[in-house]
Amino acid sequence: MENSVNGAAASNLNQTVQIPLPNSTGVLVMGIISIALYWCTGIVGITLGIIAIVLGNKAKKLYKENPEKYFLWSYKNLHTGYICAIIGLFLSTAFLLFIIYFLIMRAALSTAFSTFP
Repeated sequence: MENSVNGAAASNLNQTVQIPLPNSTGVLVMGIISIALYWCTGIVGITLGIIAIVLGNKAKKLYKENPEKYFLWSYKNLHTGYICAIIGLFLSTAFLLFIIYFLIMRAALSTAFSTFP
């Protein structure tokens, strides 16, 4: 009887307690916000997208080293945030390049059609 109790206690000690991946929720939030705010001259979305990608890479490395230690839902949140960050970074960069192109064309056209006294 006592031997079975000790065996159960030993098996409970061998089980690892799962924890959420660090920064998985933060990566998800920053990825979503980078998509939502890409139109803010692109700078906000680029900044949040880069930060989310860097934090996501660090967390993915932790998960790949020891996947049993972390919750699967935490990894899925991380992966979703990582994809959102890539999309937000792309949209923000495209929008920023569009603004730069627009400003250059506006300056070029304003000097081309200006009247000289």
